[in-house]
Amino acid sequence: MSYRTDRDLEVLSIAENEDLEILIHYLTRDKDGITRFTEELTPKLLYKSNPEYPRMYWPEIAEELQRYGGNTIANMFRGGEGVLYREILCDVCDKMKVNYNSDSSTEFIEANLFQKVLTDAVYKMDDAAMKETVEALDLKTTNFTKQGMVLALQMAIRAAGFTPYKFAVVVANQVAREVAKRGLAFGMNAGLNRAIGVFAGPLGLALTALWTAIDIAGPAYRVTIPAVIQVAYIRVKEHMNDNV
Repeated sequence: MSYRTDRDLEVLSIAENEDLEILIHYLTRDKDGITRFTEELTPKLLYKSNPEYPRMYWPEIAEELQRYGGNTIANMFRGGEGVLYREILCDVCDKMKVNYNSDSSTEFIEANLFQKVLTDAVYKMDDAAMKETVEALDLKTTNFTKQGMVLALQMAIRAAGFTPYKFAVVVANQVAREVAKRGLAFGMNAGLNRAIGVFAGPLGLALTALWTAIDIAGPAYRVTIPAVIQVAYIRVKEHMNDNV
């Protein structure tokens, strides 16, 4: 199989190596950190020659994600090609019961995915944690009920500027800690660090419940869900950098 041209994955060509390393971990290692028997990325010459510079072989990384997106039979009928990222994204959203419009842009669907993960975490917060979260994320609301905070999240995650990036960092960082056992490499920011700290416990509980359900119903999602979240985070991050 070879990389299938995919506009939605071209963002990997400008991603930072540290962010791609997290994505590689999701694609090549299982929940115990052991190399997957089914992965096909690490044996490749480009990986072996440049393991610390994954941007040099981003098409191979994209190809590995596309390959995980479809089952063997589906890939055979595609002539050995994998599944496009958007199809993988929508499949992940269906699995996680994300409310989205299939006609929306990839970026908008990814925003809905972040919103769903954060919303699940909100419903695991007590009143004190919700107030602290509103302050940490600078949410525009005086309604500190769960419903009020969810509405504020929905509005903020679609806003322009730094806010969508903040949400993406909070989610992607917690997923990295849960799955890769390390956080993201992002610049020091007091507001971000506070938001991450507030969400850590509730997000951890929400993700633990998700992984448990996935292990029972479909272990392959242990690859595609974290991978999609990381790609979505990379896209938000690069978009923010373009507008700085």
